[in-house]
Amino acid sequence: MRQLLLRPGAEELNYEIRGIVKKARQIEVLGYAMTWENIGDPIQKHNHVPDWMKAIIADLLKEDKTYGYADSKGVLETRKFLADLNNQKGGNQITAEDILFFNGLGDAIAKLYQFLIPTARIIGPSPAYSTHSSAEAAHANTAPITYKLDPDNQWLPDMEDLFMKVKYNPSIVGILIINPDNPTGMVYPKEVLEGFVKIAEEFNLLLIADEIYQNITYKGIKAVALAEVIGDRPAISLKGISKEFPWPGARCGWMEFYNRDSSKEFAKLCQTLENAKMIEVCSTILPQLAIPKIMSHPDYHSYREKANVQIGKRSDWMREILGDIPGIKFNPTQGAFYNTIVFDEKLLNPNQSLPIEDERLKSLLDSWLNDPEMPLDKRFVYYLLAAERICVVPISSFCSDLRGFRVTLLEENEEVFKDTFRRLGKAMIQYLSS
Repeated sequence: MRQLLLRPGAEELNYEIRGIVKKARQIEVLGYAMTWENIGDPIQKHNHVPDWMKAIIADLLKEDKTYGYADSKGVLETRKFLADLNNQKGGNQITAEDILFFNGLGDAIAKLYQFLIPTARIIGPSPAYSTHSSAEAAHANTAPITYKLDPDNQWLPDMEDLFMKVKYNPSIVGILIINPDNPTGMVYPKEVLEGFVKIAEEFNLLLIADEIYQNITYKGIKAVALAEVIGDRPAISLKGISKEFPWPGARCGWMEFYNRDSSKEFAKLCQTLENAKMIEVCSTILPQLAIPKIMSHPDYHSYREKANVQIGKRSDWMREILGDIPGIKFNPTQGAFYNTIVFDEKLLNPNQSLPIEDERLKSLLDSWLNDPEMPLDKRFVYYLLAAERICVVPISSFCSDLRGFRVTLLEENEEVFKDTFRRLGKAMIQYLSS
């Protein structure tokens, strides 16, 4: 080309959660059925959308207003409803004017980083959800900055690691918190969230919390919202409906701005994000109209509670099947519907394998393993694809130095769920001993 096309940092955009699908599809072409554990899509895993929820959406489709533009910031009645939900927690109080809708949280995250100057860095957790880490790295033209989540301490953050990185890196302007966490399924205790606020206060930082799984917790655990602990710190909460309703195809997420007038720079960022949405006109209106009708329906809370109990049961089944396997670090989950299993790295080597009888599968696998720099967890993931036709995501693709993989707790069919993880557990044992 006459000129370079890509800006520096663009190559940092990577989404292995979807990228692994290309490999799995090659196996499907050969006539094999695939077990998908790579992405958090409840519908793919036989989650049933309640009839009363479908009826609400069907009734909205009969109304002419559903086909028009929304207010640029989002449907006013929905923003008022969501502001009231936040305010009922008794923490930071907001109004409808502090809420801004996007076409899914991916859109919101991209917009957030788009308008930060490249030298303004947001430090996030590692393992990191790749939508966040890739967007942050792409905007900064370099690798993301992360603090460690500790698999030896129930995936809680290493606060000393976070403090020291913030202290000695003045380019850090904000801290990202994912609570409940993706990919680990950990839920932050209140005192840990207060520790984030303390660091933010000491170094005058912005706090950002991805809270899309806020209402998906189990085993008696409840997630504490960022708004409950921030005091007067400037902060943004990222929320959405894609997992909770469940309606991932709606692509509906929003930001909640807290203490937007506490900082001139933060107020300018909030206004810039609103201006960007005005240029786009608005986000998708149908799911916005549905939110207050669904969340105020008399069956909503019982639906969510029942769904959470079922995820908690599957978490217990996973612990029973995988928890005592030697050579791995396993932590039971508390929220969201993911688990990250980590290998004892001393037990991994580039000569391990799983038996594969089909020569066509062997040939495919050989073509995938031709990178000598490939992380050893990705190597296991490829073997698992070819040998067991189970599609998981390597944890090295979540901006982590750890070696392991992420799975979901979404499969509704108990027999299928248990069979999947028994096969996976057997494959891990066989692979590590090969």
